[in-house]
Amino acid sequence: MPGENLTKVEAFTRSRLITVKGYDIEIDLREVASSPTFRTTSTVTFLAEPGESSFIDAIAHTVHRVVLNGQELDPADVFDDSRILLTGLKADNTLEIEADFSYTNSGEGLHRFVDPVDDEIYLYTQFEVPDSRRVFPVFEQPDLKATFRFTIHAPNHWQVVSNQPTPEPTATENGSTWAFGATPRISSYITALVAGPYEAVRDELVSSSGKTIPLGVFSRKSLSQYLDTDYILDITRKGFEYFERRFGVPYPFEKYDQLFVPEFNAGAMENAGAVTFTESYVFRSQVSDAVRERRVVTILHELAHMWFGDLVTMRWWNDLWLNESFAEWASTIATAEATEWTEAWTTFQAMEKSWAYRQDQLPSTHPIVANIRDIEDVQVNFDGITYAKGGSVLKQLVAWVGEEAFFRGVHNYFVKHQWSNATLSDLLEELEDTSGRKLRHWSELWLETAGVNTLYPEVSVDAAGVITDFQIRQTAPTSGRRFGHTVWRWASTTPQRTAFSSESGAPNSTLTVSSRR
Repeated sequence: MPGENLTKVEAFTRSRLITVKGYDIEIDLREVASSPTFRTTSTVTFLAEPGESSFIDAIAHTVHRVVLNGQELDPADVFDDSRILLTGLKADNTLEIEADFSYTNSGEGLHRFVDPVDDEIYLYTQFEVPDSRRVFPVFEQPDLKATFRFTIHAPNHWQVVSNQPTPEPTATENGSTWAFGATPRISSYITALVAGPYEAVRDELVSSSGKTIPLGVFSRKSLSQYLDTDYILDITRKGFEYFERRFGVPYPFEKYDQLFVPEFNAGAMENAGAVTFTESYVFRSQVSDAVRERRVVTILHELAHMWFGDLVTMRWWNDLWLNESFAEWASTIATAEATEWTEAWTTFQAMEKSWAYRQDQLPSTHPIVANIRDIEDVQVNFDGITYAKGGSVLKQLVAWVGEEAFFRGVHNYFVKHQWSNATLSDLLEELEDTSGRKLRHWSELWLETAGVNTLYPEVSVDAAGVITDFQIRQTAPTSGRRFGHTVWRWASTTPQRTAFSSESGAPNSTLTVSSRR
């Protein structure tokens, strides 16, 4: 009984055996008002080591049909818990699966919401970390990227949104059909489907590549009067200009939709070209400036993910922190430099960094680069260490290597690893090349060690009670390990005149203030 978990060992074993080419996924939502399930018919093409066995993930209500390379398999024999067993693989494989999946109201898979105002039904997907398998059969791990082509059957009056531009629907029995084009090679957790009678406001911008990028802002009908779409689009435009200029890489997808969806579990989700947001960001009354600023940071956070996370994706979930920390840092600097919220770093210090300090002193703290042994480990790492401490440490890294060198390194990282998977080591390699600094030791000190440093004073006085020496000592949280020493010395001949000098810095250091009268 495999259950619903997936270990890193299983994932890495599967990725050595399998290369996924593409998915053709047909989903029928026309009975949404009367049935707790929906029918998905999938065709998956993939390469494999001949003669080997593996499995595809599917948390299905009922599996009706499984056909591997033209051979019918009995679902009762090959489907168990969340997996469909695949044996006797060939070098080139075609897998067809027809199954019923369940709507949810838990924010996982395909969430179904009935608006109490007008009884309209709204659907949206949430797949991070392992929940695309609740909607279609999939090799559910970030390093098995593929193209995804969705065909959706739904009621006539609905909007249907996915990662690719929405096609013109064609009339079918009891509804309409939307046949989307194939995505670029992306990870399954950033695919998306949003469907229902959403109100849409559309616009466009011209990317640095010269391409016209369609923009869309969506909300359910009963809330659309409250959505300040012009402001959201203005921030989006500023974010596009800032990130394309600083990253030196044009926006990588064909369109950019932002959808405010009901009962959302988080703040937002970076689905490629189809970002979902909590309806808390649809302001139905006056809100504080802090909340308005936070929405701007969130909009830019998700936009930054289009490059860091979606274009280049972590190989495994131990680098989840890098996705989220980078987006936290990038959205804050973009907010400070490209919008009216010029004091965003002050807010970051007060809110995010304070959150990180609190989290880092709890028994549950962990290194920023956490050891993610399985999917269940990932679920407990969406915390102040992954987001806020990681973002703080990345800000330190930018200062250490230099902002321009950092952006050049990030540019090279995007260009080298676009549409594929990468690791922290890949990013550090590019930053070392552009900055000339060695970063492996820095990574060990700041990313692989948990806990906060301790600062304490040492004061010396003479017989008259006059302070003759004052030191602020800093110790790292790892007992018995000293990684270096820094001394800041202050010398003064009068109380009004000071001079500072410093030596090499590390987590264990000393600030020395000396006074001579």
